[in-house]
Amino acid sequence: MGPLKGFRIVEIAGIGPGQYCGMLLSDMGAEVLRIERPNGGGPGWEIPESFNLMNRGRYSLAVDLKSDQGRELILGLCEKADALYEGFRPGVMERLGLGPDACMARNPGLVYGRMTGWGQDGPLAERAGHDANFVALSGIMEVIGKKDEGPVYPPMLAGDLAGGGAYLAMVIMAALLETSRSVLGQVVDASILDGSLSMLTPFFGLQAA
Repeated sequence: MGPLKGFRIVEIAGIGPGQYCGMLLSDMGAEVLRIERPNGGGPGWEIPESFNLMNRGRYSLAVDLKSDQGRELILGLCEKADALYEGFRPGVMERLGLGPDACMARNPGLVYGRMTGWGQDGPLAERAGHDANFVALSGIMEVIGKKDEGPVYPPMLAGDLAGGGAYLAMVIMAALLETSRSVLGQVVDASILDGSLSMLTPFFGLQAA
């Protein structure tokens, strides 16, 4: 049960923020299908699946997105899905033939969620980034540091999970609500840097005061 019961969501698997987004959507009742790489492509360390808690509550399917068969399978899933989301760098899904235009041509009511570190465009869009980069450049690391000491890094919490995964889940749910009224799909985008900056809003006010 849950408020998202009956919604079908396709998750193009990644680690960290995408996992967390899928966990939140599944926890709220959505039926989430996690599309994995055939050769794994896990977090880079060995962890038994029973302890990989952010993968909980959803089905998984190994698909080669670079193959014609894999591409057609995803497009077929889009026809019956309410949403699909991915967390690749800008342009990757388009090169695979699975960008918003291709997927929404199969289902005009599809919500297409995207998540990057730096946004879809801008000076850093093509740059690789990691959680520490996002929380440092946003200023989060500064406000939780102590005076005359080095900055304190909150591993994954403020950037990948809160600024990324939670914000993407929120905008997907907002889009699903709007689509339920308009019957028109849309593309929603979550930048981890933007989400991290948003969480600093009360600190900006305090600093200005």
